[in-house]
Amino acid sequence: MTSFVAQLNGRTATAGDLAPLAFAGYAHFTAVQVRGGRIRGLDLHLERLRSASVKLFGRTVPDDRVRSYLRTALESGPADLSLTATLYSSRGEFTAAGTEVEPEVLVWTGPAANGPEGPLALATVEYERVLPAVKHVGEVAKTYLLRQAVGQGFDDAAFVDRRGRLSEGTIWNLAFWDGSAVVWPEAEMLGGTMMGVVRRQLDRLGVPQRVREVTPADLPALAGAVVMNSWTPGVAVHRIGSVPIPEAPSFLELLHRAHQAEPLTAL
Repeated sequence: MTSFVAQLNGRTATAGDLAPLAFAGYAHFTAVQVRGGRIRGLDLHLERLRSASVKLFGRTVPDDRVRSYLRTALESGPADLSLTATLYSSRGEFTAAGTEVEPEVLVWTGPAANGPEGPLALATVEYERVLPAVKHVGEVAKTYLLRQAVGQGFDDAAFVDRRGRLSEGTIWNLAFWDGSAVVWPEAEMLGGTMMGVVRRQLDRLGVPQRVREVTPADLPALAGAVVMNSWTPGVAVHRIGSVPIPEAPSFLELLHRAHQAEPLTAL
């Protein structure tokens, strides 16, 4: 049994299937950590694929068919793994065609991942993603800005929009702690599935949450910060730009507890 599987529409993908995707940039995806053969926030992943497909292709793939493709891929691997589902059009890119065909679904898996231990130092970079609400491929800037940040002595980068607001990280959502409530930055960004899971479970736990603009100038008044994505509900951040961020172990524990409260769903 292998962690590495690549399937197109439920069957093993061939080199011929994958070759057109090697340099493709018009597609979208969702990334999942599978544990015990099940997924947390499955409904959020399906909604992400559905809405992004309508946005990019004008149509989508029915949820039950997507679930069957995911299930088929999981049957070929261990109980714990990383899974990515990418949707793209067989009509390719650089063409107006595409809405007349249903998107293709490429599912591939690899070893399970948990993300870095942290704490992390984030450089601040003025940058806004195109179609920020869509998790699309071909974003060279994210890797470029990550490497630029590392070259400057940081671990990663956080984006600041044209209005001076912190929005998201290269592959992360940002979350802050003000001492009594979780603070989510208000800006154009990708609403992560982990972010969605954590937010609804914090609601169920009765934890206060606020959405407001956060600028670099606001950071000294905050009591903690993390990044999160499909790997993890929270990695501590100890510095953003030149501003030190206090350790907040109780904040980190709270986010992980919220994540654990989300039930695992079988496909």
